[in-house]
Amino acid sequence: MVSDDPVYEVLLDGGKVGPYDRRTIVGMRIKNTLTSEHVLLARDGSRLTVADLVRTRPRDNSFQPNRSGSYSLVQATYSASLVDVKGPPHRVPAFRGEVEARVQTDVLRIAGRFRKAFGWKEDRVKLPLADIVHARVRNTLVDLWLRMDGRSGFLRLTLELFTPQAAGEFVDWLPGATPWNGAEGPTASTERARTASPWMWVALIVTAVAVGGVLVALLSHRFY
Repeated sequence: MVSDDPVYEVLLDGGKVGPYDRRTIVGMRIKNTLTSEHVLLARDGSRLTVADLVRTRPRDNSFQPNRSGSYSLVQATYSASLVDVKGPPHRVPAFRGEVEARVQTDVLRIAGRFRKAFGWKEDRVKLPLADIVHARVRNTLVDLWLRMDGRSGFLRLTLELFTPQAAGEFVDWLPGATPWNGAEGPTASTERARTASPWMWVALIVTAVAVGGVLVALLSHRFY
């Protein structure tokens, strides 16, 4: 059976590579095999960039598992990828590949697929916009710091939006998020490291003393 999904060839150094479907091209963009500026050739002869392709919605709406609520709640939708999650234990799946980041009136909905057992599962997570305290744009990357109920520190999510324009627009839809002025931002791991640092130094000193004692004993045995 021949798929009717659109496929594209990549124009590289005067030649053509492919064809590839949308998911494969977006995957290559996530892995930096392709950049947003690479040019694609569609079957009908039209040309577009990888950035143009990423800005379009997947035609099969595959990123809507267990959809609930009204579409009137949707304010903006972006193609993205989940780069990193740091902080306290959380319920954000380890999404792989392209995800859909959908800003609704009161939540940020991230949907995509992730590994489970020996296969793939599609699911989504809803993060209250009121919990997104800080946001930072780093070229095509967006860092979000979320407040965790009853827990110290923040949960930090890093999303790849593929273009600086999309990253800036995405953050503009988060009016409650203030700019983060720190270097890396407070996370549960850094808080734990800061708390544990005195004990770490004690452990290092004890280890150094023990090693020194062994060396003294060996040298004493050698000369006597």
